[in-house]
Amino acid sequence: MRIALAQTNTTVGDIPANVRKTNEYIARAKSAGAQVVVFPELSIIGYPPKDLLLKPQFIDDNLLAVEEIARDVKGIDVIVGYADRSLAEIGRPLHNAAAVLRNGRVDSRHFKTLLPTYDVFDESRYFEPGPIAERNQIIRIGDLPVGLSICEDLWNDERLISRRLYHQNPIADLDAAGAELMINCSASPFVVGKQDFRMRLFGAQARQCAMPLVYVNQVGGNDELVFDGCSMVFDAEGNAIARAKDFEEDLLIVDLPPFASGADVPPVENRVETTASGIESIYKALVLGLRDYARKCGFKNAVLGLSGGIDSALVCAIAADALGAGNVMGVAMPSRYSSDHSIADARKLAENLGVEFHVVPIEPAHAALESMLAQPFAGRAADITEENVQARLRGNILMSFSNKFGSLLLTTGNKSEVAVGYCTLYGDMCGGLAVISDVPKTVVWEMSRWINQSTGRDVIPRSSIDKAPSAELKPNQTDQDSLPPYEILDAIIFRLIEEDKSVGEIIVEGYDAKTVLRVTKLIDRSEYKRRQAAPGLKVTSRAFGFGRRMPIAQNYQQLAP
Repeated sequence: MRIALAQTNTTVGDIPANVRKTNEYIARAKSAGAQVVVFPELSIIGYPPKDLLLKPQFIDDNLLAVEEIARDVKGIDVIVGYADRSLAEIGRPLHNAAAVLRNGRVDSRHFKTLLPTYDVFDESRYFEPGPIAERNQIIRIGDLPVGLSICEDLWNDERLISRRLYHQNPIADLDAAGAELMINCSASPFVVGKQDFRMRLFGAQARQCAMPLVYVNQVGGNDELVFDGCSMVFDAEGNAIARAKDFEEDLLIVDLPPFASGADVPPVENRVETTASGIESIYKALVLGLRDYARKCGFKNAVLGLSGGIDSALVCAIAADALGAGNVMGVAMPSRYSSDHSIADARKLAENLGVEFHVVPIEPAHAALESMLAQPFAGRAADITEENVQARLRGNILMSFSNKFGSLLLTTGNKSEVAVGYCTLYGDMCGGLAVISDVPKTVVWEMSRWINQSTGRDVIPRSSIDKAPSAELKPNQTDQDSLPPYEILDAIIFRLIEEDKSVGEIIVEGYDAKTVLRVTKLIDRSEYKRRQAAPGLKVTSRAFGFGRRMPIAQNYQQLAP
Protein backbone atom coordinates (compact mmCIF):
# COMPACT_ATOMS: atom_id res chain seq x y z
CA MET A 1 0.00 0.00 0.00
CA ARG A 2 1.12 3.53 -0.75
CA ILE A 3 -0.13 5.90 1.92
CA ALA A 4 0.13 9.70 2.15
CA LEU A 5 0.41 11.48 5.50
CA ALA A 6 -0.97 15.01 5.08
CA GLN A 7 0.62 17.00 7.90
CA THR A 8 -1.35 20.23 7.56
CA ASN A 9 -1.46 23.56 9.38
CA THR A 10 -5.12 24.45 9.74
CA THR A 11 -6.71 27.60 11.12
CA VAL A 12 -9.34 27.06 13.80
CA GLY A 13 -12.77 27.98 12.46
CA ASP A 14 -11.65 28.90 8.92
CA ILE A 15 -13.52 26.02 7.32
CA PRO A 16 -13.31 27.31 3.70
CA ALA A 17 -9.51 27.73 3.92
CA ASN A 18 -9.15 24.33 5.58
CA VAL A 19 -11.24 22.74 2.81
CA ARG A 20 -9.05 24.33 0.14
CA LYS A 21 -5.94 23.04 1.87
CA THR A 22 -7.46 19.57 2.19
CA ASN A 23 -8.31 19.45 -1.50
CA GLU A 24 -4.81 20.61 -2.39
CA TYR A 25 -3.21 17.83 -0.39
CA ILE A 26 -5.63 15.23 -1.78
CA ALA A 27 -4.59 16.22 -5.29
CA ARG A 28 -0.89 16.02 -4.40
CA ALA A 29 -1.32 12.62 -2.77
CA LYS A 30 -3.25 11.31 -5.75
CA SER A 31 -0.55 12.57 -8.14
CA ALA A 32 2.01 10.67 -6.06
CA GLY A 33 0.09 7.44 -6.57
CA ALA A 34 -1.19 7.08 -3.01
CA GLN A 35 -4.12 4.76 -2.35
CA VAL A 36 -5.11 6.67 0.75
CA VAL A 37 -4.32 10.08 2.25
CA VAL A 38 -4.74 10.69 5.98
CA PHE A 39 -5.30 14.08 7.63
CA PRO A 40 -4.97 15.10 11.31
CA GLU A 41 -7.65 15.11 14.00
CA LEU A 42 -10.47 17.65 13.44
CA SER A 43 -8.65 18.82 10.31
CA ILE A 44 -11.78 20.39 8.82
CA ILE A 45 -12.29 22.80 11.73
CA GLY A 46 -8.81 23.00 13.30
CA TYR A 47 -7.74 21.94 16.77
CA PRO A 48 -8.63 22.97 19.42
CA PRO A 49 -11.95 24.56 18.38
CA LYS A 50 -13.04 25.08 22.02
CA ASP A 51 -16.46 26.70 22.41
CA LEU A 52 -16.97 27.12 18.67
CA LEU A 53 -18.25 23.57 19.06
CA LEU A 54 -21.22 24.96 21.00
CA LYS A 55 -22.43 26.87 17.94
CA PRO A 56 -24.92 24.74 15.93
CA GLN A 57 -24.15 26.63 12.71
CA PHE A 58 -20.45 25.85 13.11
CA ILE A 59 -21.24 22.13 13.29
CA ASP A 60 -23.54 22.40 10.27
CA ASP A 61 -20.84 24.17 8.27
CA ASN A 62 -18.25 21.53 9.11
CA LEU A 63 -20.63 18.69 8.15
CA LEU A 64 -21.37 20.37 4.83
CA ALA A 65 -17.62 20.77 4.25
CA VAL A 66 -17.06 17.03 4.69
CA GLU A 67 -19.77 16.30 2.12
CA GLU A 68 -18.31 18.93 -0.24
CA ILE A 69 -14.85 17.34 -0.11
CA ALA A 70 -16.31 13.84 -0.49
CA ARG A 71 -18.12 14.71 -3.75
CA ASP A 72 -14.81 15.30 -5.53
CA VAL A 73 -12.96 12.26 -4.16
CA LYS A 74 -12.21 9.81 -6.98
CA GLY A 75 -9.43 7.23 -7.30
CA ILE A 76 -8.11 7.65 -3.76
CA ASP A 77 -9.42 7.09 -0.24
CA VAL A 78 -9.39 10.10 2.09
CA ILE A 79 -9.53 10.17 5.90
CA VAL A 80 -10.39 13.55 7.44
CA GLY A 81 -11.13 14.72 10.98
CA TYR A 82 -14.30 16.62 11.81
CA ALA A 83 -17.03 17.03 14.47
CA ASP A 84 -20.11 14.84 14.07
CA ARG A 85 -23.43 14.96 15.88
CA SER A 86 -24.15 12.26 18.42
CA LEU A 87 -27.36 10.24 18.19
CA ALA A 88 -27.23 9.39 21.89
CA GLU A 89 -30.22 10.56 23.92
CA ILE A 90 -28.00 11.44 26.88
CA GLY A 91 -24.47 12.80 27.15
CA ARG A 92 -22.67 15.36 25.02
CA PRO A 93 -24.17 16.23 21.62
CA LEU A 94 -21.04 15.68 19.53
CA HIS A 95 -18.42 13.12 18.57
CA ASN A 96 -14.77 13.80 17.74
CA ALA A 97 -14.87 11.94 14.44
CA ALA A 98 -12.96 10.79 11.38
CA ALA A 99 -14.66 10.15 8.05
CA VAL A 100 -13.53 7.83 5.27
CA LEU A 101 -14.30 9.48 1.93
CA ARG A 102 -14.48 7.17 -1.09
CA ASN A 103 -15.95 7.31 -4.59
CA GLY A 104 -17.70 10.63 -4.16
CA ARG A 105 -19.34 10.01 -0.79
CA VAL A 106 -18.78 9.55 2.92
CA ASP A 107 -18.18 5.80 3.14
CA SER A 108 -17.97 5.47 6.94
CA ARG A 109 -17.68 7.51 10.14
CA HIS A 110 -15.55 6.66 13.17
CA PHE A 111 -15.55 8.19 16.64
CA LYS A 112 -12.88 8.87 19.24
CA THR A 113 -13.17 6.63 22.28
CA LEU A 114 -10.83 8.19 24.84
CA LEU A 115 -11.49 11.85 25.59
CA PRO A 116 -8.62 13.59 27.42
CA THR A 117 -9.53 15.95 30.24
CA TYR A 118 -6.09 16.76 31.66
CA ASP A 119 -3.86 19.80 31.21
CA VAL A 120 -5.05 21.81 28.18
CA PHE A 121 -7.58 19.19 27.09
CA ASP A 122 -11.27 19.41 27.95
CA GLU A 123 -12.91 17.19 25.36
CA SER A 124 -15.61 15.79 27.63
CA ARG A 125 -17.02 19.34 27.72
CA TYR A 126 -18.06 18.87 24.08
CA PHE A 127 -17.80 15.25 22.99
CA GLU A 128 -19.37 11.92 23.81
CA PRO A 129 -17.11 8.83 23.52
CA GLY A 130 -17.74 6.62 20.52
CA PRO A 131 -20.43 3.99 21.13
CA ILE A 132 -19.14 0.54 22.09
CA ALA A 133 -20.54 -0.92 18.89
CA GLU A 134 -18.30 1.40 16.89
CA ARG A 135 -15.02 0.64 18.64
CA ASN A 136 -14.23 -2.48 16.65
CA GLN A 137 -15.17 -1.08 13.28
CA ILE A 138 -12.61 -2.00 10.67
CA ILE A 139 -12.29 -0.20 7.35
CA ARG A 140 -10.85 -1.85 4.28
CA ILE A 141 -8.36 -0.12 2.04
CA GLY A 142 -8.03 -2.37 -0.94
CA ASP A 143 -7.88 -5.85 0.58
CA LEU A 144 -6.28 -4.67 3.83
CA PRO A 145 -8.29 -4.48 7.08
CA VAL A 146 -7.37 -1.20 8.79
CA GLY A 147 -8.10 -0.03 12.33
CA LEU A 148 -8.80 3.69 12.57
CA SER A 149 -8.23 5.58 15.83
CA ILE A 150 -8.05 9.23 16.90
CA CYS A 151 -5.22 10.77 18.95
CA GLU A 152 -5.75 9.83 22.61
CA ASP A 153 -6.93 6.34 21.61
CA LEU A 154 -3.28 5.61 20.82
CA TRP A 155 -1.91 7.04 24.08
CA ASN A 156 -3.51 4.34 26.20
CA ASP A 157 -0.37 2.62 27.48
CA GLU A 158 -0.15 0.28 30.46
CA ARG A 159 0.86 3.16 32.75
CA LEU A 160 -2.42 4.97 32.10
CA ILE A 161 -4.44 1.78 32.40
CA SER A 162 -2.82 0.96 35.73
CA ARG A 163 -3.71 4.44 37.03
CA ARG A 164 -7.31 3.78 35.95
CA LEU A 165 -7.28 6.95 33.91
CA TYR A 166 -8.90 4.92 31.15
CA HIS A 167 -10.85 1.68 31.30
CA GLN A 168 -10.82 0.85 27.61
CA ASN A 169 -8.05 0.08 25.18
CA PRO A 170 -9.25 0.94 21.67
CA ILE A 171 -6.03 -0.21 20.02
CA ALA A 172 -6.33 -3.67 21.61
CA ASP A 173 -9.98 -3.78 20.50
CA LEU A 174 -9.07 -3.03 16.89
CA ASP A 175 -6.24 -5.55 17.03
CA ALA A 176 -8.62 -8.22 18.31
CA ALA A 177 -11.08 -7.33 15.53
CA GLY A 178 -8.50 -8.30 12.91
CA ALA A 179 -6.81 -5.04 11.90
CA GLU A 180 -3.56 -5.52 10.00
CA LEU A 181 -2.68 -1.80 9.86
CA MET A 182 -3.37 0.94 12.38
CA ILE A 183 -4.03 4.56 11.35
CA ASN A 184 -4.19 7.33 13.95
CA CYS A 185 -5.38 10.89 13.21
CA SER A 186 -3.88 13.18 15.82
CA ALA A 187 -3.53 16.73 17.12
CA SER A 188 -0.77 16.32 19.68
CA PRO A 189 0.72 19.63 20.89
CA PHE A 190 4.42 20.17 21.40
CA VAL A 191 6.08 19.83 24.77
CA VAL A 192 9.85 19.69 25.05
CA GLY A 193 10.93 16.03 25.14
CA LYS A 194 7.52 14.74 24.00
CA GLN A 195 8.78 13.45 20.65
CA ASP A 196 11.07 10.93 22.35
CA PHE A 197 8.14 9.67 24.41
CA ARG A 198 5.98 9.36 21.29
CA MET A 199 8.66 7.28 19.60
CA ARG A 200 8.85 4.88 22.54
CA LEU A 201 5.10 4.62 23.10
CA PHE A 202 4.02 4.28 19.49
CA GLY A 203 6.82 1.87 18.70
CA ALA A 204 5.73 -0.28 21.63
CA GLN A 205 2.11 -0.20 20.45
CA ALA A 206 3.08 -1.33 16.95
CA ARG A 207 5.34 -4.04 18.35
CA GLN A 208 2.74 -5.30 20.81
CA CYS A 209 0.05 -5.54 18.11
CA ALA A 210 2.57 -6.81 15.52
CA MET A 211 1.21 -4.46 12.85
CA PRO A 212 2.38 -1.27 11.14
CA LEU A 213 1.20 2.02 12.62
CA VAL A 214 0.57 5.28 10.76
CA TYR A 215 0.46 8.40 12.97
CA VAL A 216 -0.56 11.72 11.35
CA ASN A 217 -0.14 14.82 13.51
CA GLN A 218 -1.25 18.42 13.04
CA VAL A 219 1.38 21.13 12.68
CA GLY A 220 1.24 24.86 13.45
CA GLY A 221 0.28 27.25 16.21
CA ASN A 222 -3.25 27.81 17.49
CA ASP A 223 -3.44 30.28 20.40
CA GLU A 224 -1.19 28.98 23.20
CA LEU A 225 -0.59 25.58 21.64
CA VAL A 226 2.08 24.71 19.10
CA PHE A 227 1.83 21.46 17.15
CA ASP A 228 5.13 20.06 15.94
CA GLY A 229 4.01 17.60 13.27
CA CYS A 230 6.60 14.79 13.21
CA SER A 231 4.07 12.42 11.64
CA MET A 232 5.48 8.89 11.58
CA VAL A 233 5.11 5.35 10.27
CA PHE A 234 6.24 2.32 12.29
CA ASP A 235 6.69 -1.20 11.01
CA ALA A 236 5.32 -4.29 12.78
CA GLU A 237 8.51 -4.54 14.85
CA GLY A 238 8.06 -1.02 16.20
CA ASN A 239 10.78 0.61 14.10
CA ALA A 240 10.17 4.11 12.72
CA ILE A 241 10.50 3.63 8.95
CA ALA A 242 9.33 7.11 7.92
CA ARG A 243 9.03 10.49 9.61
CA ALA A 244 7.77 13.86 8.36
CA LYS A 245 9.37 17.23 9.04
CA ASP A 246 8.98 18.99 12.36
CA PHE A 247 7.34 22.42 12.75
CA GLU A 248 6.30 22.73 9.10
CA GLU A 249 3.71 21.34 6.73
CA ASP A 250 4.64 18.17 4.90
CA LEU A 251 3.20 15.47 2.67
CA LEU A 252 4.95 12.21 3.53
CA ILE A 253 4.53 9.42 0.97
CA VAL A 254 5.23 5.94 2.31
CA ASP A 255 5.19 2.50 0.71
CA LEU A 256 4.05 -0.16 3.14
CA PRO A 257 4.97 -3.73 2.25
CA PRO A 258 3.84 -5.62 0.33
CA PHE A 259 3.92 -2.91 -2.34
CA ALA A 260 3.79 -3.81 -6.01
CA SER A 261 5.56 -1.10 -8.00
CA GLY A 262 5.19 -0.71 -11.71
CA ALA A 263 5.87 1.63 -14.58
CA ASP A 264 3.04 3.93 -13.56
CA VAL A 265 3.88 3.88 -9.85
CA PRO A 266 7.64 3.72 -9.24
CA PRO A 267 8.64 2.92 -5.65
CA VAL A 268 9.50 5.73 -3.25
CA GLU A 269 12.27 5.69 -0.71
CA ASN A 270 10.70 6.15 2.69
CA ARG A 271 11.83 9.47 4.12
CA VAL A 272 12.99 9.80 7.72
CA GLU A 273 13.44 13.46 8.60
CA THR A 274 15.73 14.56 11.41
CA THR A 275 13.77 16.30 14.16
CA ALA A 276 14.98 18.90 16.61
CA SER A 277 15.32 18.26 20.33
CA GLY A 278 16.13 20.20 23.50
CA ILE A 279 16.75 23.93 23.15
CA GLU A 280 16.49 23.84 19.36
CA SER A 281 13.01 22.29 19.52
CA ILE A 282 11.82 24.94 22.00
CA TYR A 283 13.18 27.70 19.77
CA LYS A 284 11.48 26.27 16.66
CA ALA A 285 8.22 25.93 18.58
CA LEU A 286 8.36 29.58 19.68
CA VAL A 287 9.13 30.80 16.17
CA LEU A 288 6.25 28.80 14.69
CA GLY A 289 3.88 29.76 17.51
CA LEU A 290 4.57 33.47 17.10
CA ARG A 291 4.41 33.33 13.29
CA ASP A 292 1.06 31.53 13.28
CA TYR A 293 -0.44 33.63 16.08
CA ALA A 294 0.36 36.79 14.13
CA ARG A 295 -0.77 35.39 10.78
CA LYS A 296 -3.99 33.82 12.02
CA CYS A 297 -4.90 36.95 13.98
CA GLY A 298 -4.20 39.23 11.01
CA PHE A 299 -0.97 40.91 12.16
CA LYS A 300 1.89 41.50 9.72
CA ASN A 301 4.34 43.14 12.12
CA ALA A 302 5.23 43.31 15.79
CA VAL A 303 6.59 45.78 18.32
CA LEU A 304 8.32 45.21 21.64
CA GLY A 305 10.29 47.07 24.26
CA LEU A 306 14.06 46.62 24.15
CA SER A 307 15.65 47.15 27.54
CA GLY A 308 19.13 45.89 26.69
CA GLY A 309 18.42 42.84 28.84
CA ILE A 310 18.40 39.19 27.87
CA ASP A 311 14.62 38.56 27.84
CA SER A 312 13.72 41.29 25.36
CA ALA A 313 16.77 40.41 23.27
CA LEU A 314 15.63 36.79 22.96
CA VAL A 315 12.05 37.74 22.10
CA CYS A 316 13.30 40.16 19.45
CA ALA A 317 15.48 37.47 17.88
CA ILE A 318 12.53 35.05 17.80
CA ALA A 319 10.29 37.73 16.29
CA ALA A 320 12.81 38.59 13.57
CA ASP A 321 13.01 34.90 12.64
CA ALA A 322 9.24 34.41 12.76
CA LEU A 323 8.06 37.56 10.98
CA GLY A 324 11.13 38.86 9.17
CA ALA A 325 13.39 41.57 10.55
CA GLY A 326 11.69 44.24 8.45
CA ASN A 327 8.42 43.54 10.25
CA VAL A 328 9.75 44.01 13.79
CA MET A 329 10.14 47.29 15.69
CA GLY A 330 12.08 47.67 18.93
CA VAL A 331 11.56 50.59 21.31
CA ALA A 332 14.01 51.56 24.05
CA MET A 333 12.47 53.65 26.83
CA PRO A 334 15.26 54.78 29.16
CA SER A 335 14.59 56.34 32.54
CA ARG A 336 16.84 58.22 34.97
CA TYR A 337 17.91 54.81 36.32
CA SER A 338 18.82 53.25 32.98
CA SER A 339 22.49 52.53 32.47
CA ASP A 340 24.32 53.68 29.36
CA HIS A 341 25.13 50.09 28.43
CA SER A 342 21.41 49.18 28.41
CA ILE A 343 20.69 51.58 25.55
CA ALA A 344 23.90 50.55 23.79
CA ASP A 345 23.01 46.84 24.07
CA ALA A 346 19.47 47.44 22.80
CA ARG A 347 20.78 49.43 19.83
CA LYS A 348 23.42 46.80 19.07
CA LEU A 349 20.83 44.03 19.12
CA ALA A 350 18.59 45.96 16.70
CA GLU A 351 21.55 46.51 14.38
CA ASN A 352 22.54 42.83 14.53
CA LEU A 353 19.02 41.70 13.68
CA GLY A 354 18.23 44.49 11.23
CA VAL A 355 15.04 45.58 13.02
CA GLU A 356 13.69 49.12 13.23
CA PHE A 357 14.75 50.87 16.43
CA HIS A 358 13.43 53.88 18.34
CA VAL A 359 14.44 55.57 21.59
CA VAL A 360 11.63 57.22 23.58
CA PRO A 361 12.86 58.46 27.01
CA ILE A 362 10.23 58.30 29.75
CA GLU A 363 11.81 61.00 31.95
CA PRO A 364 9.42 63.85 30.97
CA ALA A 365 6.33 61.72 31.69
CA HIS A 366 7.96 60.24 34.81
CA ALA A 367 8.70 63.69 36.23
CA ALA A 368 5.20 64.89 35.39
CA LEU A 369 3.58 61.95 37.16
CA GLU A 370 5.77 62.44 40.22
CA SER A 371 4.64 66.04 40.35
CA MET A 372 0.99 65.06 39.93
CA LEU A 373 1.21 62.51 42.75
CA ALA A 374 3.40 64.55 45.11
CA GLN A 375 0.56 66.05 47.14
CA PRO A 376 -1.54 62.90 47.72
CA PHE A 377 1.61 60.86 48.42
CA ALA A 378 3.15 63.48 50.75
CA GLY A 379 4.74 61.99 53.85
CA ARG A 380 4.98 58.48 52.42
CA ALA A 381 8.32 56.95 51.53
CA ALA A 382 9.04 55.88 47.97
CA ASP A 383 8.37 52.18 47.38
CA ILE A 384 7.26 49.78 44.66
CA THR A 385 4.59 52.30 43.64
CA GLU A 386 7.18 54.62 42.11
CA GLU A 387 8.88 51.66 40.40
CA ASN A 388 5.61 50.50 38.84
CA VAL A 389 4.85 53.99 37.56
CA GLN A 390 7.84 53.66 35.26
CA ALA A 391 6.79 50.23 33.99
CA ARG A 392 3.28 51.49 33.29
CA LEU A 393 4.58 54.49 31.39
CA ARG A 394 6.51 52.10 29.19
CA GLY A 395 3.41 49.96 28.71
CA ASN A 396 1.49 53.05 27.62
CA ILE A 397 4.16 53.99 25.10
CA LEU A 398 4.29 50.49 23.64
CA MET A 399 0.51 50.30 23.37
CA SER A 400 0.62 53.62 21.52
CA PHE A 401 3.10 52.17 19.01
CA SER A 402 0.86 49.11 18.67
CA ASN A 403 -2.23 51.23 18.02
CA LYS A 404 -0.55 53.64 15.63
CA PHE A 405 1.16 51.05 13.45
CA GLY A 406 -1.29 48.14 13.85
CA SER A 407 1.48 46.00 15.32
CA LEU A 408 1.21 43.00 17.61
CA LEU A 409 2.73 43.99 20.95
CA LEU A 410 4.94 41.24 22.34
CA THR A 411 5.57 40.94 26.05
CA THR A 412 8.99 39.78 27.16
CA GLY A 413 8.48 38.25 30.62
CA ASN A 414 9.85 34.74 31.21
CA LYS A 415 8.28 31.89 33.20
CA SER A 416 10.35 32.56 36.30
CA GLU A 417 9.09 36.15 36.52
CA VAL A 418 5.51 35.28 35.63
CA ALA A 419 5.49 32.55 38.28
CA VAL A 420 6.39 34.80 41.20
CA GLY A 421 4.76 38.00 39.96
CA TYR A 422 8.02 39.81 39.18
CA CYS A 423 6.18 41.86 36.56
CA THR A 424 3.84 44.85 36.49
CA LEU A 425 0.17 44.76 35.55
CA TYR A 426 -0.56 47.28 32.77
CA GLY A 427 3.18 47.81 32.48
CA ASP A 428 5.61 45.22 31.10
CA MET A 429 2.66 42.77 31.02
CA CYS A 430 0.89 44.84 28.32
CA GLY A 431 0.68 43.01 25.03
CA GLY A 432 -1.05 40.58 22.72
CA LEU A 433 1.28 37.58 23.05
CA ALA A 434 3.67 36.50 25.80
CA VAL A 435 6.30 34.75 23.69
CA ILE A 436 8.55 33.32 26.41
CA SER A 437 6.16 33.14 29.36
CA ASP A 438 6.69 29.36 29.51
CA VAL A 439 10.49 29.59 29.22
CA PRO A 440 12.38 29.67 32.57
CA LYS A 441 15.09 32.30 33.00
CA THR A 442 17.85 29.70 33.01
CA VAL A 443 16.59 28.42 29.64
CA VAL A 444 16.44 32.00 28.33
CA TRP A 445 20.19 32.25 28.89
CA GLU A 446 20.80 28.82 27.40
CA MET A 447 18.72 29.59 24.31
CA SER A 448 20.44 32.95 23.79
CA ARG A 449 23.85 31.27 23.85
CA TRP A 450 22.51 28.60 21.46
CA ILE A 451 21.36 31.28 19.00
CA ASN A 452 24.80 32.87 18.97
CA GLN A 453 26.52 29.51 18.63
CA SER A 454 24.22 28.27 15.85
CA THR A 455 24.54 31.50 13.84
CA GLY A 456 28.29 31.73 14.40
CA ARG A 457 28.14 35.31 15.68
CA ASP A 458 26.94 37.29 18.67
CA VAL A 459 23.46 38.14 17.40
CA ILE A 460 22.47 38.72 21.01
CA PRO A 461 25.16 40.98 22.53
CA ARG A 462 27.35 39.08 24.94
CA SER A 463 26.94 41.83 27.52
CA SER A 464 23.17 41.24 27.53
CA ILE A 465 23.84 37.59 28.37
CA ASP A 466 26.60 38.12 30.93
CA LYS A 467 25.36 41.08 32.97
CA ALA A 468 23.30 40.68 36.13
CA PRO A 469 19.59 40.94 35.26
CA SER A 470 17.88 44.12 36.45
CA ALA A 471 14.55 45.89 35.99
CA GLU A 472 16.44 49.20 36.43
CA LEU A 473 13.58 50.85 38.30
CA LYS A 474 15.77 52.18 41.11
CA PRO A 475 19.50 52.78 41.60
CA ASN A 476 21.80 49.73 41.43
CA GLN A 477 18.87 47.32 41.32
CA THR A 478 19.27 43.64 40.42
CA ASP A 479 16.69 40.84 40.25
CA GLN A 480 18.45 39.01 43.06
CA ASP A 481 17.60 41.85 45.44
CA SER A 482 14.06 40.44 45.41
CA LEU A 483 14.41 36.86 44.20
CA PRO A 484 16.55 33.79 44.93
CA PRO A 485 19.25 33.00 42.34
CA TYR A 486 17.48 31.90 39.16
CA GLU A 487 19.07 28.44 39.21
CA ILE A 488 17.41 27.79 42.58
CA LEU A 489 14.18 29.62 41.73
CA ASP A 490 13.69 27.68 38.48
CA ALA A 491 14.36 24.35 40.18
CA ILE A 492 11.71 25.09 42.83
CA ILE A 493 9.19 26.37 40.27
CA PHE A 494 9.68 23.23 38.17
CA ARG A 495 8.93 21.01 41.15
CA LEU A 496 5.93 23.05 42.28
CA ILE A 497 4.31 23.63 38.88
CA GLU A 498 5.34 20.84 36.53
CA GLU A 499 5.74 18.05 39.06
CA ASP A 500 3.07 19.18 41.56
CA LYS A 501 5.36 18.34 44.46
CA SER A 502 4.56 19.45 47.98
CA VAL A 503 6.65 21.88 49.98
CA GLY A 504 7.81 19.02 52.18
CA GLU A 505 8.97 16.91 49.24
CA ILE A 506 11.02 19.80 47.84
CA ILE A 507 12.62 20.58 51.19
CA VAL A 508 13.58 16.91 51.60
CA GLU A 509 15.47 17.23 48.30
CA GLY A 510 17.75 19.76 49.98
CA TYR A 511 16.20 23.14 49.20
CA ASP A 512 16.06 25.80 51.92
CA ALA A 513 12.70 25.69 53.71
CA LYS A 514 12.25 29.47 53.94
CA THR A 515 13.02 29.87 50.24
CA VAL A 516 10.61 27.11 49.19
CA LEU A 517 7.81 28.56 51.35
CA ARG A 518 8.46 32.05 50.04
CA VAL A 519 8.40 30.96 46.40
CA THR A 520 5.22 28.98 47.02
CA LYS A 521 3.53 32.02 48.52
CA LEU A 522 4.67 34.26 45.68
CA ILE A 523 3.26 31.85 43.08
CA ASP A 524 -0.10 31.66 44.86
CA ARG A 525 -0.34 35.42 45.36
CA SER A 526 0.42 36.15 41.68
CA GLU A 527 -2.46 34.18 40.23
CA TYR A 528 -4.53 37.34 39.75
CA LYS A 529 -1.76 38.82 37.62
CA ARG A 530 -1.45 35.76 35.41
CA ARG A 531 -5.21 35.75 34.86
CA GLN A 532 -4.84 39.18 33.21
CA ALA A 533 -1.71 38.37 31.24
CA ALA A 534 -1.45 37.98 27.48
CA PRO A 535 -1.72 34.39 26.20
CA GLY A 536 1.64 32.65 26.21
CA LEU A 537 3.11 29.91 24.03
CA LYS A 538 3.20 26.53 25.79
CA VAL A 539 6.46 24.58 25.53
CA THR A 540 6.67 22.74 28.87
CA SER A 541 4.50 20.04 30.37
CA ARG A 542 2.71 22.58 32.58
CA ALA A 543 2.35 26.15 31.43
CA PHE A 544 0.58 29.06 33.08
CA GLY A 545 -2.57 29.32 31.00
CA PHE A 546 -5.85 27.52 30.35
CA GLY A 547 -4.28 24.18 31.27
CA ARG A 548 -3.68 25.32 34.86
CA ARG A 549 -6.85 26.39 36.67
CA MET A 550 -6.06 27.71 40.12
CA PRO A 551 -8.43 29.84 42.20
CA ILE A 552 -7.45 33.42 42.93
CA ALA A 553 -9.36 33.88 46.16
CA GLN A 554 -7.99 30.93 48.11
CA ASN A 555 -5.95 30.46 51.26
CA TYR A 556 -4.52 26.97 51.15
CA GLN A 557 -1.19 27.14 52.95
CA GLN A 558 1.51 24.53 52.69
CA LEU A 559 3.66 24.28 55.79
CA ALA A 560 7.19 23.02 56.15
CA PRO A 561 7.42 19.57 57.81
